[in-house]
Amino acid sequence: MSSFDGLMHGFTIALTMQNLLAAFLGALAGTLVGVLPGLGPLGGIALILPITYSFDPTTGLIAMAGIFYGAMYGGSTTAILINVPGEVASAITCLDGYQLTRKGRAGAALTIVAVGSFVGGTVSVLGIMLLSPAVSRAALLFGPPEYFAMLLGGLLIFSRISGGTLAAGLFPMTIGLLLATVGQEAVTGQQRFIFGINELSPGFTLVAVVIGLFAVAEMMHLVATKEDHIPPVSIRMRDLMPTKEEWKRSFWPMGRGTVVGFIMGALPGPPSSMSSFASYRLEQAVSKYRHELGTGAIEGVAGPETANNAAATATLIPLLAMGIPFGAITALMMSSLMIHGINPGPLLIRNYPDLFWGLIASMYIGNVMLVILNVPLVGVWVSLLRVPQYIFLPMIVLLTIIGAYSVNNSMLDVWLLPLVGCIGYVLNKLGFRLAPMVIGLVLGPLVEKHLREALILSNGQVSTFWSSPVAVVTWIVVIGVLLFGFLLRPKEVAADD
Repeated sequence: MSSFDGLMHGFTIALTMQNLLAAFLGALAGTLVGVLPGLGPLGGIALILPITYSFDPTTGLIAMAGIFYGAMYGGSTTAILINVPGEVASAITCLDGYQLTRKGRAGAALTIVAVGSFVGGTVSVLGIMLLSPAVSRAALLFGPPEYFAMLLGGLLIFSRISGGTLAAGLFPMTIGLLLATVGQEAVTGQQRFIFGINELSPGFTLVAVVIGLFAVAEMMHLVATKEDHIPPVSIRMRDLMPTKEEWKRSFWPMGRGTVVGFIMGALPGPPSSMSSFASYRLEQAVSKYRHELGTGAIEGVAGPETANNAAATATLIPLLAMGIPFGAITALMMSSLMIHGINPGPLLIRNYPDLFWGLIASMYIGNVMLVILNVPLVGVWVSLLRVPQYIFLPMIVLLTIIGAYSVNNSMLDVWLLPLVGCIGYVLNKLGFRLAPMVIGLVLGPLVEKHLREALILSNGQVSTFWSSPVAVVTWIVVIGVLLFGFLLRPKEVAADD
């Protein structure tokens, strides 16, 4: 099946009423999650993850993808209007976005963001459609030794580039790997570290861990810091249209942002949230109006937000083509598929064409929905900021309890919420990154599985892990990325500070 034929087949899947509704509700919920400061796309997906288990796998994945790229857009709304980024990638948007608001151009900035997000997301979907089949064919060369090298290398890379020091990423990832050893072992089926608690036989429930680690820990942070709600900003519909000059100045930043975002999202190296920062630095270097950046230049909004959405979409390439998530959000998507008995990887396109092409087509539709939804609803999103925390936080707590319990109908998962939430809060306060812990929990069983399979097939010969050209190239790439990160780290810290 060619890419064009596959896309046409995907539209027949995505345009069913059930999947259209999933894309719409996902984009709507994602925008809401992005607008509300603190929760973020990861917390939003974690909250709805239990619900997707009752859906068809394609429908569930479409809903989660909608929340992902919807949150990437929604985070820019509060960054522009009230100088508070809804999620990490929108932090750089505050520099020029809020200055545009003070100049009375908030509406124009929001419209530019909506169009840029559409452009970046749509071009990235086109890239996924064209590249994923080729990457999948190349991944068929991988056996257990090669997959072990790729997975372990990915863990090391992610712990290095997730932000902060090496220990800030490596320590939480080690905790995640240790949690992954609890329960039934993948190769022999033996029970480990359950200490007589039969409910631990399947291992720790990913949903409970993720909800506790991000949603509960974030609520604890909000309570501890006593952050009050932000006063609303009014936006009139007639102020939403940019001027001809603003459209002209936004054209090339959108193009450059799309390229930067797609590359950084598709590669297993830098986190996709860094794409907006990279795009802003690129505008500082090449823009004709770079002297205006930081004072309310439209380029400082158009480039980073386009890159942000392009990167968010491109992160699906390593997940769909190779079955390797290089981010916490794609790890959640992978876990949702594995619950349904579907293993993402090289055979996904051939064995599950409805799922793959249906998701691709739905993302074209979802990007159009984002533009239609968000430009007229700016006033509604801002009004939500009036909700006091003493009303908002208890509602989130109720959702977390329902979500954790509904997966296995187990009270153990409910008790895990405050426990993991406290761990996440403490780690966050100490400067540790939480995403590597999720990656370790998701990929830990796969790393162990491929390690043991490779040793069994080679009769215990350790040299099997570097005996094939693919494995050697993989290890060289991993070592190169790690060394490159160590060499650049001092400059990055200085620039961030």
